[in-house]
Amino acid sequence: MSIIEKSGTYALGDRTVRRLGYGAMQLAGPGVFGPPKDPAAAVAVLREAVALGVNHIDTSDFYGPHVTNRLIREALHPYPDDLVIVTKVGARRGSDGSWLPASSPEELRSAVHDNLRNLGLDVLPVVNLRFMFDPHGPAEGSIEAPLAALAALREEGLVRHVGISNATVRQVVQAIDICPIACVQNHYNVVHRHDDGLIGSLARQGIPYVTYFPLGGFNPIQSAALSAAAERLGVAPVQVALAWLLQRSPNILVIPGTSSVAHLNQNVAAAALVLPDDVLAELDGLSGPHPERNG
Repeated sequence: MSIIEKSGTYALGDRTVRRLGYGAMQLAGPGVFGPPKDPAAAVAVLREAVALGVNHIDTSDFYGPHVTNRLIREALHPYPDDLVIVTKVGARRGSDGSWLPASSPEELRSAVHDNLRNLGLDVLPVVNLRFMFDPHGPAEGSIEAPLAALAALREEGLVRHVGISNATVRQVVQAIDICPIACVQNHYNVVHRHDDGLIGSLARQGIPYVTYFPLGGFNPIQSAALSAAAERLGVAPVQVALAWLLQRSPNILVIPGTSSVAHLNQNVAAAALVLPDDVLAELDGLSGPHPERNG
């Protein structure tokens, strides 16, 4: 068994993926805008991820924009049969790099076609609708019209499965009533735990919860308890943070991103790390209520 296989698997749409995947956002330039400083290094990271057994890559055509999807195509096309590429729509980039909503039916259709063209695909395996009522986090707002528009693209055969991202609990419930939801992708990690209850609810429905910013994103996790646990176990703090997520609930899929092959290998090694009960208990208490552990 390879290291990454130790993370286990979970259903994502009609496919099965390893629970430790890869997020491509960091392959774009600073601020996720423009090209990377070293495109060859970005291609090397993508190829190494697949060589290590990653078969779930998260991306979006508004990363760059267009940058990460074109890099994925350059590095990996024709794609391995087991590779599931998940993309996002619902946002666009301003000329200054700002993040702007783009969820009209026309904008969503254009975004789907951009993703198809830049990834070199005939059908997008999974498309997450990113809610942009507040670019910095979930906020209430009407989701029916944009989600119905994306569901229509699914009926046309351009999209195989629909997911949602940056969603409130209420929006998740509403979305499931509108169309089949393949996954929910929200901000969640060992110190950012607003979705503790949602994860359990989705697990009972067999819906994967995909964590973005599993290591803190633009502001990496800083925690004395996390550092102490890592020192005790002889591993890096980021590995403890990823292992905690993998042990948190079997429906959690983790997509840490990096532009470094060395850091990629470090992240993948977390799949083999089993945290002892006392460490789990200490980390469970870092933020918010004690999480409901599933499975």
